[in-house]
Amino acid sequence: MESKNRTCPSRAAAFRVHKLALLLLMVAVAAGPAMAQPAPVEEPAEPAIRMEDPGGAAPGAGPDTDAAPAETAEPAIPTQNLWQIVAQGGPLMIPIVFCSLLLVAVVLERAISLRRGRIVPAPFTKRFLQQLRDGELDRDRALELCQENGSPVAEVLSAAVRKWGRAAVEVEQAIIDAGERVTNGLRRYLRVLNGIATVAPLLGLLGTVVGMIQAFNEIAYADPAGRAHTVATGISQALLTTAAGLSVAIPALICYLFFVSRVDRLIIDIDAMGQELVGVIAADENDSRKPSTSGSSKRSGRRDSAA
Repeated sequence: MESKNRTCPSRAAAFRVHKLALLLLMVAVAAGPAMAQPAPVEEPAEPAIRMEDPGGAAPGAGPDTDAAPAETAEPAIPTQNLWQIVAQGGPLMIPIVFCSLLLVAVVLERAISLRRGRIVPAPFTKRFLQQLRDGELDRDRALELCQENGSPVAEVLSAAVRKWGRAAVEVEQAIIDAGERVTNGLRRYLRVLNGIATVAPLLGLLGTVVGMIQAFNEIAYADPAGRAHTVATGISQALLTTAAGLSVAIPALICYLFFVSRVDRLIIDIDAMGQELVGVIAADENDSRKPSTSGSSKRSGRRDSAA
């Protein structure tokens, strides 16, 4: 019994020791990250900035303290003007530049010539058709007004006026013939824009092919150490013509589509006015109006006799 009583206290003491050790281990694990952090290092205090005298050096400053450290200058980006780019592109840049100048000239000319006020002047057409409906104009006077105006729509209307009093088919045919002549005049130089839009990329592609051939010839005879630079330079110069050709062709195609759509709209307006004129001056229309006029006169006569 005594031995058992002795072993029980020893076991209890060992259990307490293990429990205390486990508690200390947990405390050490929890305090480990905090202890691992380095202590903050105090930065040295910055020296007081001494204000310099705007009129000269600060008092007490030696000759060495006045010299400021020289700033390192960044290398400037190389730039080129338009003439240098054209010269690097090779001889095929010359026709591309010529196409660009021709494009500018044609666009300016068509923009001025295809103004709506010049092709279909609204004051003239409204007044002319209204006077014809009211019967204020005869054939000679209407023809004179059209010749004085001189616009493309006046040319079409004058062709219809020359067929005054004839069948509607003849008047319409005269309008169609005059309209075709006017259409050819309105579409003048538009093929030039289409041609520039087609030829300029081909010129650029040809210049690129020629430049690549020259670049590979230079690579074959170049020093192996400088072949990479030779390849990059040759390809960049060869692609200049392609970029130039596309820069000319894209605006040319856009302007061509714009002017074609404007011409189509103007032609539709001219045709509508011509059809309106046919209903006023054609003999068929006048004959169809006469029975109604005679019928109304007979009715009025019967009313007078009945009265």
